[in-house]
Amino acid sequence: MLVAGGRKDMVIIMPGNSSKHLTLNERALILDGIIKGLSHKTIADYICKDKSTVGREIRSHRYLKTKCALPVECAVYSKCRPGHNCIGKTCKEFVQFTCKRRDRSPGACNGCEKIVSCRFNKYYYDPQQAQKEYEYTLSDSRSGRNLTTAEAKQIADIIRPLLQQGQSPYQIILQHPEIGVTERTLYTYIEDGTLSQFNIGPLDLRRQVSRKLPKKKQSEYKKRNDYAYLQGRKYPDYINYINDHPDASIVQMDTVYNHETKGPFIQTFKFMRYGFIFCVLHATKTGPDMVRGVNVLHSVLGPELFRREVNVLLTDRGTEFTLADQFEHDDIGNIRTRVFYCDPMASGQKGSLENKHIELRYILPKKADLYDLGLISQDVMNRVTSHVNSAPKEALNDKSPWELLHFLAPDLYSRFISFGLLEIERDTVILKPYLLK
Repeated sequence: MLVAGGRKDMVIIMPGNSSKHLTLNERALILDGIIKGLSHKTIADYICKDKSTVGREIRSHRYLKTKCALPVECAVYSKCRPGHNCIGKTCKEFVQFTCKRRDRSPGACNGCEKIVSCRFNKYYYDPQQAQKEYEYTLSDSRSGRNLTTAEAKQIADIIRPLLQQGQSPYQIILQHPEIGVTERTLYTYIEDGTLSQFNIGPLDLRRQVSRKLPKKKQSEYKKRNDYAYLQGRKYPDYINYINDHPDASIVQMDTVYNHETKGPFIQTFKFMRYGFIFCVLHATKTGPDMVRGVNVLHSVLGPELFRREVNVLLTDRGTEFTLADQFEHDDIGNIRTRVFYCDPMASGQKGSLENKHIELRYILPKKADLYDLGLISQDVMNRVTSHVNSAPKEALNDKSPWELLHFLAPDLYSRFISFGLLEIERDTVILKPYLLK
């Protein structure tokens, strides 16, 4: 037992814990000292720790149990001459309330004789909760997190009902800045299990995001062998090329499908300068199919316009994109573009196109039979593309890709119109599957 009074000669010095970290038993003794109103020095001597250790422990793990019953913590509130019209520290009569026991030593309100009559903020120390927060922080410090259990619970309490309503982390952060983390950090907390103890996990997200895998996870996957078509066309080569050609027009290329063999397969091209997407429909997903898709785009634009607007094709390492030489050369052998490939399992390197696929999925949802849905011809594909390109985007200063294309490249705009794409009036844009019916 700790002895009240704080005198050294009244304290029995117990064999201490040689570890730098406090144990649950030592935290229980700290609580005993707080209840008795002992100083940090007296408590520290008893558990053979430095008084600064005890002070930090209490400050770090005490919690607000009862909030001040007054508008502000003003020491002269009961004698207020301005008529209790509290405006905080800007009031000339305001005097900040302080409590030696609460604010200095021992630093918490446990055991205070005035606890019932006190109307100000009351802070308590709980050794069990402090131990849990310590263990969580210790684990997090080894995994790169900076979040206590209390902070995690506070975040979870805010986001859980909003996630259940179908809101995205972006929307939640926008409306609740008090969460105090970025959208990306919130995604990380949800996906890496930080909030799992509060029943929040990846399945609660409206859409499971494809994110770059940690190094530990990447080591679980077997790397693909580098084939000849990748030589001089890897992502670092792409970065070097863009640095040497900062004005190059970049088009990202990929495929979208719902069944690996059944089809249909959609070859997508995103013109990065305009945010504009062009799609070619295929019945199969082979290398020659993808070459045919590039040839379709080449014929729509014409050789000169193609070379101007498609300086670079950036795609992934899917087996359908291995015919790099045929992408880069036209039918008579002239060079028309340069092809580069993202790193394995790094879809974020062409994340702009991946985000565009999300808009396509509004109309062409996953797990649906796209043929049954009505995606049976290039004309239908053009209808889908037309509506997606006609929706205004915040990233384009509230302009649609069509509007930006019309303003910046009217000749390119005319080519796509001639191919059968249409600019849709904003109020008639449809981003639902019934567009295909």
